[in-house]
Amino acid sequence: MLLALSSETQDIAMLSGRRRFLASAAAVPLVSIRSAKAAVSNFRLAHDLPATHPLHLRVLEACDRIAQRTNGQVVITVYPFSALGSDLASLDMVRAGQIDFFSLPGLILASLVPAASLNAVGFAFSSYQTVWESMDGALGTYIRGEIEKAGVVTVGRCMNNGFRQATTQTKPILKPADFVGVKLRVPPSPLSTSLFKSLGAVPIALNLDLVHKALEDGTVDGQETPLALMMGSKLYEVQTYCSLTNHMWDGYWMLANPAMWRGLTPAIRDIVAEEFDVAALAERSDLAKLDPNLRGDVAMAGLTINPVETALFQQALQRAGFYKEWKSKFGDVAWRKLEDAAGGLS
Repeated sequence: MLLALSSETQDIAMLSGRRRFLASAAAVPLVSIRSAKAAVSNFRLAHDLPATHPLHLRVLEACDRIAQRTNGQVVITVYPFSALGSDLASLDMVRAGQIDFFSLPGLILASLVPAASLNAVGFAFSSYQTVWESMDGALGTYIRGEIEKAGVVTVGRCMNNGFRQATTQTKPILKPADFVGVKLRVPPSPLSTSLFKSLGAVPIALNLDLVHKALEDGTVDGQETPLALMMGSKLYEVQTYCSLTNHMWDGYWMLANPAMWRGLTPAIRDIVAEEFDVAALAERSDLAKLDPNLRGDVAMAGLTINPVETALFQQALQRAGFYKEWKSKFGDVAWRKLEDAAGGLS
């Protein structure tokens, strides 16, 4: 059974979706409400997050509103926690039209669109204020343009996956040298793999739904996710230490199959985009408010929380040539967009 969050955290996370939050674990996949009028189009939307995550709840609400505003002409079924396949498989499916919508972190989308992971360069961002100024500004516009050049449509604003933290089983991570030799689960992302190799860890790429078992059987020693994902996936059951590294910020893009999207009327496209925009703004706020309370929940779950001096890790990456390498890979134009938004790195 999922460890209960503090009452304050529950109030923020559930908001108007209390009943869905309580029922979500037993109702996978969760489906938007349907109008009494026969649906003209039925669509599938997938993502890799647990059904208790604010992104899932806010997307459900958006799909309900879309059904209402289109008088039942557009009904979207939502499949959480990789129910339709792994991240990379689902990315292929949305491109092929087997899935209509897919919400995916930029870190993983970078397997198709390298610029999608620009915002996740190690220790680039230090606050949500800087993140949203960047992602709703020139940096986000640049990334969205690169995604659409690859033949996938982005719908609505970028959603919040949060700042990523490191957890381990046998020793805490207090300084860069503590990563040396640690078998660390990372998402299937070249940037994540490169970052932790630069710090001396042994990164192992796994889809989120496989992480609990990998930690339990010792395939990996630790992992790195935002706190909401760590709690929602019950990783606290198989970890001992949580280091507040804030080493990456990443967001979820709502992707759409371009042929499906072009087949909708302009009025329907406007409704869908507007409602996913509303969902994104609400979900951003949910996670930003949840984060401080989640630290208390992590401690209640029995993990030892360790603050770290992030400047030490940034300096270690500079010495290892991490920033120089990724500036070369992204290219001067993309790197300039990042540094204009986040400040100097290299």
